[in-house]
Amino acid sequence: MNTQAGLQQCLTFINCHVQPPKAPFSTYQPENRRRAITISRQVGSGGHSIAEKLLELLHAQQSAESCPWAIFDRNLVERVLKEHHLPDRLAKFMPEDRISEISDTMDELFGLHPPSWTLVRETADTMLRLAELGNVILIGRGANVVTRNLDYVFHVRLVGSLEQRVRRTQETNHLSLKNAMDLVRREDRGRRRYLKKYFKKDIDDPLLYHLVINTDLVPYDEAVRMIAEAVMPKTQKAS
Repeated sequence: MNTQAGLQQCLTFINCHVQPPKAPFSTYQPENRRRAITISRQVGSGGHSIAEKLLELLHAQQSAESCPWAIFDRNLVERVLKEHHLPDRLAKFMPEDRISEISDTMDELFGLHPPSWTLVRETADTMLRLAELGNVILIGRGANVVTRNLDYVFHVRLVGSLEQRVRRTQETNHLSLKNAMDLVRREDRGRRRYLKKYFKKDIDDPLLYHLVINTDLVPYDEAVRMIAEAVMPKTQKAS
């Protein structure tokens, strides 16, 4: 999904939620009740491809009166900056722990950007608000931990072998084998460190998720079907 399409999707989602409901909540059908999905993923395990296919399937299954689903990942950065009145130059500090602790500490000392804890807290606050609106797919940034007390949120973890994930990353980003390997290992470490540092959790703990899918063995379309089938019955039980 390109950036412009993603932002337009999110704008449509937000505009829907600021409009008054077409019918009293008590008359809503089960499919119109709140639900949300978080996706935690190893690099190269298909997180964005699966999220986009899942978005299409969920749109096809919902009623015309429902607010559209939206994916928040890269576009979450823009929303956090806007919602908390932060300057655009901070965007480079928002990805999941791409800045080292040493660099982060030095920049805080010299006032080059707010403490990383501030950015993480504001990102978490935005994710929680989005999940409370419902019909969102939140990718990464500890979304499963942030929303753990919302019983209508379904948590997914996507994993795969290092060999297959490197191969996919190499093909997708047109990298050499060495550069793809370096990228996968660096970003895996960053995501693991992000969850450990800010949320005191192990990203690989299966107890943090409703469903863990090995995309070496499960094709993307099948993974999408599994998630959708798990989410919709859960939604129908929600109050």
